[in-house]
Amino acid sequence: MTQDNNQTITELLRKRISLRKFADQPLKQEDVDWIVEGAMRAPTAGNMMLYSMILITDANKKQILSETCDHQPFIAKAPLIIVFVADYQRWFDYYQSSNVKMFCTDHGLEFRGPDEADLLLACSDALIAAQNAVIAAESRGIGSCYIGDIMENYEKHRELLNLPEWVFPVGMLCFGYYPEGARLAPRPRFERKFIAFAEQYHQLTPEELAEMLAIRESAFSPGNPFGAKNFGQWMYARKTGAQFSTEMARSVREALKSWRGDLI
Repeated sequence: MTQDNNQTITELLRKRISLRKFADQPLKQEDVDWIVEGAMRAPTAGNMMLYSMILITDANKKQILSETCDHQPFIAKAPLIIVFVADYQRWFDYYQSSNVKMFCTDHGLEFRGPDEADLLLACSDALIAAQNAVIAAESRGIGSCYIGDIMENYEKHRELLNLPEWVFPVGMLCFGYYPEGARLAPRPRFERKFIAFAEQYHQLTPEELAEMLAIRESAFSPGNPFGAKNFGQWMYARKTGAQFSTEMARSVREALKSWRGDLI
């Protein structure tokens, strides 16, 4: 059972939604501490904890993030924001202070900075911790919403959050108590057969894709602002090919310049 509201884990997982309208009250410190503790108990590669959390309550910073993260006003109204960053800076600072470079020279090894594989591993650590935070929050009646747009505008976010070279903001969560009567029904997911495969990957056929997306295709409007003639075209224009996706791609490419495994 959960700690406060006696929901089972099954109910908690099935009822969770992305909350974008929060009760107008700050989070209790004990609840913030529980969210952070829950995140820190997440599985982590080699127990290295390759992530950090930046807790934000400052109104000015929240307002900036609401603009830089694809202009979403509700972000500024969230009582608490936590930015989850992939963080190899901490370990390489420790390696420096531990004379690892000299050790490598003495033993015929190369001392290299973090590379792309390290970044992906650290991103995994950070996102696993983030999801633990989501569940910890839900157990106390606190809703949340993921903001992937924190990966956009890398230069601005790096300055705003004082991020060093080997730290990348991979995810952001807005937290707040559910307002009275605001718990909407969870949105439907694809059927299991299209997502969970036995033993090996299965590439969906055109017929299977059509079946998977039948409900969403049925709601497609030909009078959409993108001039799309079907749901696939509409989805590409709205998400994959949208301006914010282009900016995110540029931003990530810029960030990757620091993750080349250069000799240091």
